[in-house]
Amino acid sequence: MMGCQGAGRLAAAFGRSSQLRAALGGNRARFVVSDLSTNGGSPYVPAAWPPLPRTKTTSSFPPPPAPTLEDQPVWTDQVWASPLDIRRRVFCNRSLNMKNISAVGFDMDYTLASYKPETFETLAHEQTIDKLVRYFGYPERLYDLTFDYRYMSRGLVIDKKRGNMLKIDRHKYVKLAFHGFRSLTREQRMEVYNNTDKREEYDEPDFALIDTLFSLAEAHLFMQARRGHLDVRGAVDLCHRDGSIKREVAANPEKYIHDDPGLVPLLEMLRQSGKTLFVATNSLWDYTHVVMNWVLSRRKGSERSEDWLKYFDAVVVGCQKPGYFIKRNNLFEVHTKTGMLWNTEGGSPMIPIGEDDLPTPIMGSTAPENVELGPGHRARVFQGGYYLDLHKMLGISSGSSVLYVGDHIFADVVRSKKALGWRTLLVVPELDAELEVQAGCKGNMQELQMLRKQRDALDDQIQRLEWQLSKTAEDEDVDLLAPKPSEAEIVAAADMLSNLKQQRGSLRDRHCQLLRKHHEQFHPVWGQLMKTGYQNSRYAHQMERFACLYTSHVSNLIFYSPLKSWRGKPDAMSHEMELNS
Repeated sequence: MMGCQGAGRLAAAFGRSSQLRAALGGNRARFVVSDLSTNGGSPYVPAAWPPLPRTKTTSSFPPPPAPTLEDQPVWTDQVWASPLDIRRRVFCNRSLNMKNISAVGFDMDYTLASYKPETFETLAHEQTIDKLVRYFGYPERLYDLTFDYRYMSRGLVIDKKRGNMLKIDRHKYVKLAFHGFRSLTREQRMEVYNNTDKREEYDEPDFALIDTLFSLAEAHLFMQARRGHLDVRGAVDLCHRDGSIKREVAANPEKYIHDDPGLVPLLEMLRQSGKTLFVATNSLWDYTHVVMNWVLSRRKGSERSEDWLKYFDAVVVGCQKPGYFIKRNNLFEVHTKTGMLWNTEGGSPMIPIGEDDLPTPIMGSTAPENVELGPGHRARVFQGGYYLDLHKMLGISSGSSVLYVGDHIFADVVRSKKALGWRTLLVVPELDAELEVQAGCKGNMQELQMLRKQRDALDDQIQRLEWQLSKTAEDEDVDLLAPKPSEAEIVAAADMLSNLKQQRGSLRDRHCQLLRKHHEQFHPVWGQLMKTGYQNSRYAHQMERFACLYTSHVSNLIFYSPLKSWRGKPDAMSHEMELNS
C-alpha cells in the first residue's frame, strides 16, 4: 500500500492536472415500507423467537438488593469504609447538598418495594391475557402465548399506529425497530422514521413510552399481538382495579417481592438526621398496606399491622402521578382500619371566594398543617389531593427542599422536577447488572475507540485521493506549464484508492460486529439500556437532564451520610474531551 507521504505527492500533481470525470456511484433504490398497521398488508410475519438460554443473564432485570457486608459497612457503622462497590454507589448528575433537604419522599412500587420480575411480570402477563379473552373478546388461543420476562427492556417506545417496538437515541433517531419479533432492516427504519420530512416527537397519543418496569409485560404482549395497544392497556388497568394481582401478591408476598435488609436502617438514619419522610404512591391504601407491611416488617395476612407507619410523617396513596404535580384533586383522609375515606374539611365551611383570589394557593388546601410525628406516633394516611396539600402537611415552603425518590422517569422524576423544582433520585434496578456487565467490557470499549480513529483516518485519505483524482479531468483553467501525471501514476492512484476502500470495508465490518457483540452482552436484542450504538439512549438522556441522583436500589443511600453534599461531574464539550484525552 502506498503510504500517506506518497499519496501527498500524487495529490500535489493531480491538483494541477485536468479532471478525471469518474462516476463514483449511482442512486440507490429506496425501499418503501407498507403501512404496518394493517395485518393483511404487512410484509412482516413474526418469526418464532427461540427462548433465551436459561443460563444467559441480561442487564434488563437486576439481582435483588444486596445485603450489607463486612467490607461494605453502612454509614452509621463505626468503621472506615473501603472503596464502595460500584454497584452500591449513588451517581450524581446535578450537585445536591442534603443539608438543604428537609423532606425525603418515596414512591412505593419498584422503589421501596423491589419486585421479582420472573414471578411478578409473569403474573401480570397471565392476568392481562385472561382479561383480554374474558372481557375484550380476544380468542382463547391467546392463552397459548408464552412469556419470558427477559425479552423486554425499559426505555423502549411503542408505535401504536404501525405496531412497532422502537429504541431511540437522544436525538430521536430510531436505531432499532421490531414488528412483532421480526426486526426492520436499516432501509425500512430509515424510510419509516428517520428520512421523513417531519421528525416524530414519539409522545402520546400515537406512541407509548416504556418508562417503568411495570410496563414490560404489557410491552411483550404488544409485540406478540402487534396491535390493540388500547385493549392491552385497558386489560392491564383492569388487572390492577379488580384486585387479581393484588390478591395474589397479598397471599404470597415472598414470591413476588425481594427482601431489602437496608430499608429500615435507611429510614431510621434519615429520621435521626432530622428529615421528615413521606410516601407518595399511585397505589391505593389496601395494596400499599400489604406491600409496606412486607417490605418493612415481613408481615402478611393476619400478622399485618400499622406499625410501618411509624417510619413516616405522612403517607399519600392514590396520588395519580404525574397529575398530582400539575392539577388539584379532592383530598381525603383514609380511615386505616376500614379503608373508608373521610372528608378532610371536617365540616368547616368552604372559603367563599375563588382560588385565584386567595393570597396564596396553599390557602385553598384542606390538608392539616404540620403533621410531623413525635416518637412513637404513626403517620396519617391521605388519598388524592395535590402537591400543595403535601407541602402544607410537612411545612414545606420551597420545592427545592424536597428530595423525591422514584423509579418512573416521567411520572416521578420529569414532572416533579419541571413543575415543582423538587430534587430527584431515580431508582434504576437494571443499573446493578448493567454495571457488572460493563466492568467486563472495558477491552471492547478501548478497541472500539481505536477502530473509530482508524476509520476516520482512512476516510480522510480516501476523500482526499478521490478529490485529487477528480481534478485530473479536462479543465479550461488548467496550468499548461504544470506537470501532468502519467498514465502509470493515475493507475497507481486508482489501485491505492481501491486498496484503501477495501481496508475501510474490513474496518467497518469489524467495527460493526464488535459494537453489536458489545451490546449483546447487555441484552441480546435491545443492547445496553443507556446507549443506542455510541449515543445515549432517549432514556439515558432524560435521566441526565432530570434526575439529580440515580442508583440501582434506594437502600444504597445507607452507604452515604444523610447530610452529604453531592457534586455533579463537570460538563465537557467535544473539544475539551479531545484536549483531555
